[in-house]
Amino acid sequence: MKLIQVFLFTLFTLLLFNFADAQTAGGKISGSVLDDAKKPLDGATVILFVAKDSAVVSTLLANHDGSFVFQNLTDNTYLIKVTYIGYKNYRSDNVIMSQQKPVNLPAFILQLAGKALNEVAVTAQKSYIQQKIDRTVVNVGALISNTGANALEVLEKTPGVQVDADGNITFKGKSGVLVMIDDKPTYLSAANLATYLKSLPSSALDQIELMDNPPAKYDAAGNAGVINFKTKKNAVRGFNAVVSADYAQGHYGHNDESINLNYRIDKVNLFANVAYNEQRTFRRLEIDRNYFDANGDPTSSLKDISYFRPTEHNTNIKAGMDFYVSPKTTWGIVYTGDISNANDNSPVYSLLYDKNGGLDSTINTQNTSKSKFNSNGINLNYTHKFDSAGRALTFDLDYIHDASGSNQLFVNNTFLPNGSLTNSQTISDDLPASINIYSAKTDYSHPFKGKAKLEAGIKSSYVNTDNAANYFNVIDNVSTIDYNNTNRFLYKENINAAYVNFNKNFGRFSLQTGLRVENTNGNGHQLGNAEKADSSFVNHYTDLFPTAYFSYNLDTAGHNVLVLSYGRRIGRPNYASLNPFTFFVDEFTYFSGNPFLKPQFTDNYKLAYSYRSLFTVALAYNYTTNVQGETIHNSGSIFISTTGNIGMQKTWDLSVNTNFQPTKWWTVNLYAEVYNNTYQGAFYTGYLNQSQYTFSTNGNNQFTLSKTWSAELSGFYNTGGTYGQFVSIPTGMLNAAIQKKILNNKGSIKLNMRDVFHTFSPSGTITNIVGATATYHNFVDTQVATLAFTYSFGKSTNTPPKRETGGADSEQGRAH
Repeated sequence: MKLIQVFLFTLFTLLLFNFADAQTAGGKISGSVLDDAKKPLDGATVILFVAKDSAVVSTLLANHDGSFVFQNLTDNTYLIKVTYIGYKNYRSDNVIMSQQKPVNLPAFILQLAGKALNEVAVTAQKSYIQQKIDRTVVNVGALISNTGANALEVLEKTPGVQVDADGNITFKGKSGVLVMIDDKPTYLSAANLATYLKSLPSSALDQIELMDNPPAKYDAAGNAGVINFKTKKNAVRGFNAVVSADYAQGHYGHNDESINLNYRIDKVNLFANVAYNEQRTFRRLEIDRNYFDANGDPTSSLKDISYFRPTEHNTNIKAGMDFYVSPKTTWGIVYTGDISNANDNSPVYSLLYDKNGGLDSTINTQNTSKSKFNSNGINLNYTHKFDSAGRALTFDLDYIHDASGSNQLFVNNTFLPNGSLTNSQTISDDLPASINIYSAKTDYSHPFKGKAKLEAGIKSSYVNTDNAANYFNVIDNVSTIDYNNTNRFLYKENINAAYVNFNKNFGRFSLQTGLRVENTNGNGHQLGNAEKADSSFVNHYTDLFPTAYFSYNLDTAGHNVLVLSYGRRIGRPNYASLNPFTFFVDEFTYFSGNPFLKPQFTDNYKLAYSYRSLFTVALAYNYTTNVQGETIHNSGSIFISTTGNIGMQKTWDLSVNTNFQPTKWWTVNLYAEVYNNTYQGAFYTGYLNQSQYTFSTNGNNQFTLSKTWSAELSGFYNTGGTYGQFVSIPTGMLNAAIQKKILNNKGSIKLNMRDVFHTFSPSGTITNIVGATATYHNFVDTQVATLAFTYSFGKSTNTPPKRETGGADSEQGRAH
């Protein structure tokens, strides 16, 4: 069946190729737009005039590689004007077309609008949202309210993205998104990823790329697509730096400091980003459970009130060097490091009631923990450009080592309603974990005449993880091993992949199509202990992942564009989800892994219309099999959370995004979507069949008050929806910010108020639990005021951009 699908897909592509090629009659003028570092200026406006009377023939936007092409032209003498925000306008010499022969122009090189100064100055403000054929680009710095925020807080304001109280990320109603930093995976579990993104300041971020259907060049991992954080990069000669510091006050105070350094001399470019933050947050979680007998009559109830007050110290480092061996060859090395330490005192108060609502007993759990996470990664990269046309070869070698651990102490005391102590239990644990990741990949790009390009590459990765769970019962300060829960889990995985990607412009029609094959080999081994036998499992599977994008300009100027796309994705289980260990939260709540998890597969279909990147409307349909998600089942009064294969998920999504300026001083971006999630499949309680519509909106208003003053008002709202067993209720927030530029525009002071009315409170119900119902309610520390200072200095002569990407594209997103 898969071979038939691939055959039909290939045949359809070839037919479209031949059809479109037949539509390109008439003369043609083509070229490209680059900056003075020979970097493509994606989205530059290119205008074609008749030289005699300056009549406009056509207007279009440069493609992602800077290329443009005017089709169906008559013999004449033309002029071309190019504009791009922040750059001087470019006007060509006369372009003569004779006998409708194609004219291929040399690249147009645009110069920065600001003259070279001894210090860096901002020359233009980027728009918040930019639309491309295969992704949406969010410019982080365009929102003042992002000042002082961390990466996770920036993400929750991003169109189409939702972040819950635990830091879990969904994109367009789907979980399982692959999060990357500079085209490299984070190799982290959901919990560790949330911790890392909280430690990454917004001052280090440049853009966020949202790809619900990534091209074949990217790993097929990520059921919901890819979210790629692009960190800031300097491309200027000499020494340049940006320093920032902020203090924020919410329930508790916290502070962030960062510095971005770049030094270029001769053939060597050195760069570094260093960030440190200290934060203490607050969260209160209330869970209400009601228990019933086989006849549906109430038997008892439980109310859990948990307090989380972690204090965290985080340091992030990214440093590297590029060596320009020649104008065509560059070697680079990049080091990334993350050091995080946290202490938490999280008491849990459990109130047990009988069937009549009378208090039966109270359990107070004192949970204290110390945790650490250290990550070190090294990337070696190479780039060779064979010619100026764009033929290039790259390779990346990556090694990453993560080490984490936590020590917890649980003291459970049970009291009768009269306050007398009836039972006391003390449990301690030691949970060390380590992971080693090795990755190698190479990519080749070959442009052809007629604005076509072929890309191909191969990749191989190897991962081994080692997780231990050591539990002890403590009586009279004497610890004895709890063999029922103590164990060790080893997992090894190798993924081999190859891809080919082709794109071509045919006048108004553009095609990008690709095919990726991935071979997965996994081996898990639970070692057991003195009382429990060991166990193991092996997985081997190979799959094909086609992608296709078909774009058509409805007018000659390219203002109205239709895009049809298709892609297939895979969601492999996180390494932690395969770990069969049991982790304690309190006496009535456990987490457990599932070594029998299967990968999930998604087919994504999308039709989109856009007008000059000012207005976009899209209709998407996604079908997923073997959906992975958090599931809750009970063993008596104990709730056990584990990741399971729920069954099938269907998602319909209609989204609209628009940018406009009501006045010169007011810019608006609005995003809204309606989606429906349907889940069907065998479940603990029988057959799960849930479906619900969700409305979500996100907007921001930017106000230019003067040359040095600006302000912003932004927010989001979500009506709630269904996500497997979980049904959430409406929530949202409103943010406000103001900025003052100082020190000749080299510095700025910003004041930001997040969640002004403290309305963000993720809550809902948990369905399909045998003999029980449950609701949850979060009170989160999101009402935060931040005062921030930023200062930039250096020299402003452009140089070639440095390589900061690596080859490990999906493994880190599944670590631990």
